[in-house]
Amino acid sequence: MDFQGKKGLILGVANDHSIAWAIAKRIMEGGGECGFTHLPDRPDDARQRNRRRVSQLTDKQPNAKFLVPMDAQDDQQIRDVMQTAKDEFGSIDFLLHSIAFADREDLGRDTVYTSRAGFALAMDVSVYTLIAATAAAKDAELFKPGAAIATMTYFGGEKCVPGYNVMGICKAALEATVRYLAFDMGAQGVRVNALSAGPMRTLAGRAAGVDEMLELYEHMAPMARNVTHEEVGNTGAFLLHPASDGISGEILHVDGGYHAMGSPGRLLEKVRAAKS
Repeated sequence: MDFQGKKGLILGVANDHSIAWAIAKRIMEGGGECGFTHLPDRPDDARQRNRRRVSQLTDKQPNAKFLVPMDAQDDQQIRDVMQTAKDEFGSIDFLLHSIAFADREDLGRDTVYTSRAGFALAMDVSVYTLIAATAAAKDAELFKPGAAIATMTYFGGEKCVPGYNVMGICKAALEATVRYLAFDMGAQGVRVNALSAGPMRTLAGRAAGVDEMLELYEHMAPMARNVTHEEVGNTGAFLLHPASDGISGEILHVDGGYHAMGSPGRLLEKVRAAKS
């Protein structure tokens, strides 16, 4: 895919295992220019570990044009990022949202015992931030006609995946948000889609018990294997490329076909037996 002359924002790279980084790499390999955000560092973190993890990646990429901190729960910081993009690029062709979070205690407990505060936190970070970023970019008149927005979801938003818990509810809400934003933004020629990747060894994946999921997918997916970062990166870049013009409000699966299958039968029985 040729991204020559295309410019955009990548929100949510944490390290070199991030799906957002796989997508950004593919875009930059195609000639696209990207601006990046990172989690703000705590004032007492002299090593600036969050920035350093991402800068170690972006510093090696000539098409990575800036790296700035952004607390996705702070509307002013989101607006500041959009102003930075406005100053650097003038306008953007794509925006990738790859932001999600839930308290580890809430992820580790049955959904029925999700705390009220934990539920609100997970929904705010994992869902509302897509709305906030889209609105801030729209208000800054950043989007070119034909621009594309993509976010990251998972099959646990469609069906119950034991252990995914409150994050599954967040992904269901995120997918509904994609459809409503696709309607809101369509009039100005902006598309909104989500990429539903199979389990991967990312920071979020490790928190959700990715090794068990990888084993399950290998046995259940029609392709009889797990997907790679490169495959997910290619598909994510496709959703942000003019080659996907005409696609909006879509949840595109990159999971080796796992989503097309029925229940995992005896494996699911084992999970239920362990919980009883």
